[in-house]
Formats: sequence, C-alpha cells, structure tokens
Amino acid sequence: MDGNGTVRRNAAAAARPWWKDAVVYQVYPRSFQDADGDGIGDLKGLARRIPYLADLGVDALWVCPVYDSPNDDNGYDVRDYRAILPEFGTMADMDDVLGICRTHGIRVFMDLVANHTSDEHAWFLESRASKDSPKRDWYIWRKGRDGGPPDGLTSHFGGSAWEYDERTGESYFHLFSRRQPDLNWENPEVRAAIRDVMRFWLDRGVSGFRMDAITYLKKDWANAPADGPAAAMCLNKPGLLDFLREMKREALAPYGAATVAEAPGVPAERAMEFIDPDDGVFDLLFTFDHVDLDIAGVPRGQRRPWDLRTFKRGFTDWEKAAGERGWLALYLENHDQVRSVSKFGDDGRYRTESATMLAAWYLLMRGTPFVYQGQELGMANAPFRTIAEYRDVDALNLHREALAAGRSEAEVLRYLAVRGRDHSRTPMQWSGAPNAGFTDGTPWIAANPDCLTVNAEREAADPGSVLSFYKRLIRLRRTHPAFVHGTFEEILADSQALGGYLRTLGPARFAVVCNFTAASQPLPDLPALRGMRRVLGNARSGAPDALGPYETRVLGTAPTTD
Repeated sequence: MDGNGTVRRNAAAAARPWWKDAVVYQVYPRSFQDADGDGIGDLKGLARRIPYLADLGVDALWVCPVYDSPNDDNGYDVRDYRAILPEFGTMADMDDVLGICRTHGIRVFMDLVANHTSDEHAWFLESRASKDSPKRDWYIWRKGRDGGPPDGLTSHFGGSAWEYDERTGESYFHLFSRRQPDLNWENPEVRAAIRDVMRFWLDRGVSGFRMDAITYLKKDWANAPADGPAAAMCLNKPGLLDFLREMKREALAPYGAATVAEAPGVPAERAMEFIDPDDGVFDLLFTFDHVDLDIAGVPRGQRRPWDLRTFKRGFTDWEKAAGERGWLALYLENHDQVRSVSKFGDDGRYRTESATMLAAWYLLMRGTPFVYQGQELGMANAPFRTIAEYRDVDALNLHREALAAGRSEAEVLRYLAVRGRDHSRTPMQWSGAPNAGFTDGTPWIAANPDCLTVNAEREAADPGSVLSFYKRLIRLRRTHPAFVHGTFEEILADSQALGGYLRTLGPARFAVVCNFTAASQPLPDLPALRGMRRVLGNARSGAPDALGPYETRVLGTAPTTD
C-alpha cells in the first residue's frame, strides 16, 4: 500500500482463482420458491429459478442449509448432514440443482454448520445417553453448581448457555439456541467427522463452503468469565487457526475447494491470518463492521447511533487491511441482516435510487460481491406490527426476555422493526400475484405487501428498475478487469454525505462516487476525477456538477457503454 492508501497488485496476482472474478447469489431456500404448494420453499422451486440467476449474471450460488433438521433455527440446527429435510425435497432434488447449475456455469457453495448440531443429531443422542458413552466428549458437558448451571454464561440467543439434562444430571453448553449443542472441537474425532461431511458434499459436486459461525469453534475455558456473554470465551480464541489449518490441509486443499467464512470477532488488523493465499485458512471473509455498526458494544436488544463515516470505514478499513494479497466477500444483506435499502437508504420515495446507489457502492469494490435474494429487486423490511408475525427463534426469545426485564412491548417491537432477522426471510417477490408468486399455498411467513409493485416480473420489463441496474453493474464488472483486479483507493473519506473510491488497472482508471443523502450534493472537484467521463449511473438526467438524491455515478477513462 502506498502513502495515499492505494492497494497495489504484484506479479503473484497472476494466478487468479475463479472466485475472484465471480458474483455470488445467496439463496434462503425456505423463502425462495415453493414448487409443491406447502408454503415452504424447496429444491424443486430453486431448480426452476436457476435460469433467472443465470440471466442476472451470477457465477455462483450460496445455498443456506437444506440438511435434515428440526428447524429450531431454520436449518442451522442440523440433524443429519448427509440427508435433505423432506420439506425441501430429496437428495435427488439436490443433485438436480447441482446439475442444472453446472449446465448454466454456476458453481455452488454449501452452508457448513460446524460449531454445533441439533439436539436431535445422532451424535448428540448418543452423547447424552450416558456419561460413559463413546461420544460423551463429542459435546461439552459440565456439572452444575448449587442446583443451577455450571456458571453464569449467557447464550447468543439469550438465557443461560447451559441446558440441564436429567438423564445424566449434567448440563451441555450451547452458544446459540438450547436446541443447538456445541460440538467439542478439542476432540479429534469430532474434527475428523466434520471433515468427512465436507468430503461427502465435495464428492457430490459442490465447489466449496460458506462456513457458519466458524470463529466460535475454540473455547477458552481457562479464561472464561464467571458470567456474561459466552461469546467472550469462544470468539476467535488462540488455537482456532490450528483447527482451521487442519481442516484446510486434510479436507479442503485436496479438492481445491473454495471457502468463504462468517468471521465475527476477527479485527481488520488480523485479516491476513485468515485470508493470506499461502498461510491463511480461507479464501474469502465476511466482515461485520458495516452491518453491525448500530449494535456493536451495546447490550442485547439495544442500538446506538452511527454515521456515514463509520459505515464507509466498515468497508475501506478492510480493503486496506486485505492489501495486495487478501480477498474479501463484499455484501450488504444476508439471512441474518435486515434489508439494506431500509437500513442504509430510503425504502420510500427514493427506493430505486438508494437501492441502486448502494449496489454500485459495494459491487465495484475489490473483492467478491454477494447478492442476497431479493436485494437485486430493492426488497425492503416487512411491515410487521405484532410479535405474532415473527418466526425467528432469536426474535421470539428477545421479545420474551425483554418483556420479563420490564421493557415495553412497543420498545421491543421498534427494535425488531429495524434489526429482526425475519425482514430478510419474507418470500422472494417474483410477481404481484398472491403471496408474491412464491407459493400457491399459505407461506410459512407472510409476503411483504409491497410485492404488488416490487417484484421480478415487473422489474425485468423496466430498464430503469433496480433489477436492470444490477444486471448492468454485473456486466460492467465483468467487462472491465479494473473492477476486479485493479487497485483500490478511497476518496471522500471524511464526507458525511458522499462516498467514493478509485479503481485502476494499467491505463484504465475508474471512480465510483455515491450520494448517501436525499439532498443534492456538489460533485467534488478532485484532481483524480478530472478527465473522466460518465460510464454508468442511476440518474437518467441531472446536473453535470452535482449528484441528485441517492445518485451514484461511475466515471472512467476507459471506453465503455452505459
């Protein structure tokens, strides 16, 4: 990196893995497309929509868990890693999805849940059967104290991190739901079993894995507090990288598998320990600074103010930390986050403008962009009014605990209206038909009523839609290697209204400038922008020296078409 913060490339970048040039689409199968009318999205529905993904221009698909599961946490509580939950279909249906994706040149990431299983998994059933069970040490068991849990640690989903089991008189540890007991990664048999799961799916044809909650594997019991959040003693602790290097060496590297890690607790300054192409353990890293800026450092169920500079640093600090060799997974939304147009933009008057501006902001950065289902349509948060409309176990737990602690119903609902995970889990809006064209039955969670105007069918026919703009951005990224392999240099870092950066590769130079406000802003007169002309934007017309509300403008010196 030079003195101006520019990330420079070197000759080692010549070998470019496929995922560097890719755009990845995340599917939450339960809410994507229902093919059999039971109100739950399924694999046959996903298979039917793969041509839509190919037309969008994506190169890979991240499929959230479809493993057999009791669905306490919508599939992130796995009962059998080698079976498909019947409501999603069969293993043959999964093989069909993989085959159709191959036909369209789309690779597949499976979601690997390795920190915990369901309490109905055969491993756990054997573990809890007896203190002498051969699998007792596959999970974390402790004796209680004074008739209560072993300590005062609390789970990520609220309540004690321990669940008492009458059969053996001990409690098991769960960082998340009580139905999700944590695996004991200190046991080499556990690590070997998870590697076998990975090989099973790699042999079926997946290209790699998205690693769920992967930085929680190592538990630091020697320094565990007596009470408080359990994450404090199991988030990115010394020894974690040893587990991950073993996983890479024994299971991933022999297949050339790609990996993208959900990595909370990893600070930017330690990024290269995880994503260095030679010594790291993952190919891509999801970061959290930009999406959790409103809840970082405050008690569960509360929020804090944030500003645009903090939001921008959540991207640009990581771009600089990745430097010449690292690579990031770029995203604004996923199944655990609310809709970006509602959080960072304006989902009312300026929905199209702010959704397209946000798209340009992150899709043209250095890294691999991930698009969450419906994001490319400008889907917004749902207008939930009561707790009965929510389905997420975390939201329901929070509501119960907050009321018990004396918070008002209205206060809790205001929080969930801007942080509840169900906002990203409402049905994909395919059309203005009943239930957004998602199902002929009753959907497991209600469709957003704005599907009448915000839907794929309508937007596909509108060249000025959010969907059409995403297609143009993906084509631009594919046409000009500078947006993939060029240097990255932030501009306008101190502005509370504008954001921007430069991308340069050889003689090709581009700038991305974004207005994050509902007011017109002067286009800055920066030396780096002089001589550039507009190559793409989300405004049909406007002043050459000003950016309209939520306008984005891509400028460049290389010939291109808008």
